[in-house]
Amino acid sequence: MKQLPDKLAKRLEQRLQNNALRKLSVYDPTFDFSSNDYLGLAAAEFNSGNKSQKFQGAGGSRLLTGNHKAYEVLETQICSFHQSQAALVFNSGYAANLGLLGAIGQRRDHIFYDALAHASIRDGLQLSNAKSLKYRHNDLTHLEELLERHKESTGTLYVVTESVFSMDGDSPDLEALVNLSERYGAYLIVDEAHALGVIGERGHGLVQALQMQDRVFARIVTFGKALGYHGAAVLGSEALKTYLVNFARSLIYTTALAQDMVYSLADRYTWLSKSTEALKEIEKLHRNIALLRLYTEKYGVDKHFIASDSAIHSVIIPGNDRVKTLSASLNEAGFGVLPILAPTVPQGVERLRICLHSYNESDSIEGLVERIASFLKD
Repeated sequence: MKQLPDKLAKRLEQRLQNNALRKLSVYDPTFDFSSNDYLGLAAAEFNSGNKSQKFQGAGGSRLLTGNHKAYEVLETQICSFHQSQAALVFNSGYAANLGLLGAIGQRRDHIFYDALAHASIRDGLQLSNAKSLKYRHNDLTHLEELLERHKESTGTLYVVTESVFSMDGDSPDLEALVNLSERYGAYLIVDEAHALGVIGERGHGLVQALQMQDRVFARIVTFGKALGYHGAAVLGSEALKTYLVNFARSLIYTTALAQDMVYSLADRYTWLSKSTEALKEIEKLHRNIALLRLYTEKYGVDKHFIASDSAIHSVIIPGNDRVKTLSASLNEAGFGVLPILAPTVPQGVERLRICLHSYNESDSIEGLVERIASFLKD
């Protein structure tokens, strides 16, 4: 079998030298503090009776044979829950961002994006014909400078952000961002991947929690985090949905999700929107978020953590070697906390990314913080 070309082998060797080589491994800790399964739904069973008896696979893309009835059920449910005119389901959050951003940006358009935007956003921008410009993280003054500079453009202006950032767990001043976008006639896109199921009484997300859903051009909600499954949807107007059905390549040229998968997603939305258990799980999650902050203060390590009100809490441990050493020590003690290394994050801000869940226990949260504090004091 042929080996890699030399230039690809050199890239791998560089990763190895920087102690940043990625590997696949089985994740099975005693205490889970890394998965995005915020409400514990990845292990839940949903049996609504909607299961398909005829087909297991979709048989084709949504524009061919794959647009089965389950999609209509789910998208109607999503529109109701998220107070959106239309919803279009994609196979993943990555596919949704690639499809949306790759389709909307035209020549002479400008898309302004946050410096800490997810890789799927950046990759979507690479597929776009628009010019993309980065603004400093959550710095609306810098964004306004860029908007001011390009306000006379003959093209369309877009702004892209996340309601909860995946590495830092923080949020933008969304109300101010909406106002700023409207002032410059820019179309605002908000990725709600880590807000769905977490923010708001029933986990509607930050946009709805602030009653901004009618002032945002598009929202992306993903099902692989708090819903514990797979897929995503773009929320917006009927016109936007029609446009994406015609131009979003990651929707047009891929096999659709199987019917049973889509029905399972509908069941999860039913649970989130109607069950008392959902309210209890969201409440437990927020209690654990408060407990983590309490314990970081108790053990004097709060200054090492990035401020966050979400389920994501990052403790900065500079250096790939150092953060990997701490992660390995924690994993040996049963705590599943994975390191985030450069180049995924810039050098000097490598970190442990702690994800909290409704099912984490107080003792394990305190034990985790205590071990981190001991490491930082050595």
